[in-house]
Amino acid sequence: MSFRPRLLAVAISALAIGATILPPQAIAATAASSPAHADLQHALDGLAAKAQPGLIGITVVDVGSGKHWSVRGTEPFAMMSSFKAPVAVAVLDLVDQGKLTLDHEVTLAPSDFQNGSAVPSVGAALKGGRTRFTVHDLLVGSVSQSDNTAVNALINLIGGPAVVTAKLKSAGIQGMRVDIDEVGIAEIFRQLPAGTSPPKGETDAQEDARLARGYAAFLADPRNRTTPEAAVDFLGKLADGKLLTPRSTTELLKLMRNQVIPNRMRAGLPKGTDFADKTGTSSTFDGRTGAQNDMGIITFPDGRRVLVAAFLRDSPATSAQRDALFADIGKTVYHALQAAP
Repeated sequence: MSFRPRLLAVAISALAIGATILPPQAIAATAASSPAHADLQHALDGLAAKAQPGLIGITVVDVGSGKHWSVRGTEPFAMMSSFKAPVAVAVLDLVDQGKLTLDHEVTLAPSDFQNGSAVPSVGAALKGGRTRFTVHDLLVGSVSQSDNTAVNALINLIGGPAVVTAKLKSAGIQGMRVDIDEVGIAEIFRQLPAGTSPPKGETDAQEDARLARGYAAFLADPRNRTTPEAAVDFLGKLADGKLLTPRSTTELLKLMRNQVIPNRMRAGLPKGTDFADKTGTSSTFDGRTGAQNDMGIITFPDGRRVLVAAFLRDSPATSAQRDALFADIGKTVYHALQAAP
């Protein structure tokens, strides 16, 4: 989803440094931790300051040691396309239960196409005339290619967003919720019902005012939110096989490893690093981007896992500056923990 080029302005750098909010066990761990622990927390605080006047939440967990670092970890942030990973969990859970198969075919119509469908993707294939897709096709499109047409088809197939949230709650994941699909997100930004056009005769000034209302409404909307803490809880339970069967767990992690957006945290990781992640990005209005995210699992050569989630909100930074910030997060976490005991 995008707005007119004159509204996609270039900007500056973003983010108000937040108070570090840690659960009691993490506070105790911090007090007894090594200098490397304090150094990483200091570095994350610095990255949050660098993002000013936007707002960023970051949580990092070293699974083996249980050590934990966080900046604004308990505050809710918009997931955008990061929600496609929990949607995939809900789909694969039905596969695990025998209620759905990966080769089950779904018929889509041209009206099912959603903006934000890249090439190659389900959306592009649909525009090209193809109408039938397997569940596996839709999972690849949704998770690996971040295709909006594919994820909406999956949400409709399983019975709506509430099924996703119910699966998260049943797994004990608090602070992550899925309430609407890509159509609902577009309605917020456009301030228009799905399938409708702007009012006839709408002036540029009126359009600007409508889109400004949409941007403000998106920032205030509580739906499709997660805290960074909930995001790493989701990632940890996924990697531990607590959400899906071993076969489905392997399938989803593969889809996440194969995601096609290289310019977030993985851009800061050494080439060849095992990183299974899911990104997300909102529209930009008047030089401000509502959300840019990445959450993933770093697996070091020795098998150690590190969970990291970063969510940026309301940033006036340029696309290049935002990408550089996320690359810095990946680089900082990797190098701080690569030699950790």
